[in-house]
Amino acid sequence: MNGKSIKVKIFGSEYPLKGENEDLTKRIAAYVDSMLTKIHEKIPEQPPLTVAVLSALNITEDLMKEREQHQHTVMHLETEIEKLNNYLDNCLESAERAS
Repeated sequence: MNGKSIKVKIFGSEYPLKGENEDLTKRIAAYVDSMLTKIHEKIPEQPPLTVAVLSALNITEDLMKEREQHQHTVMHLETEIEKLNNYLDNCLESAERAS
């Protein structure tokens, strides 16, 4: 990965990351940190590795839900575009027959 070094703090530790977009890298780190903190607050007796694995599972679940929603939206848009194309084709055919 190319880019400049960006220091972020996740779950109490600092990490030097490389990224093209500093703002995006910081937002991602903040999201991971908040997920780790949230899981740790729910189950403080668990070791950090367990907290990390559960956080990774939650983040992956969020990602999968977003991907499914995106796919649903794309399919809906494709259907609407096809309807519009058919409508326009019918309009053009009607106009050609009328002339």
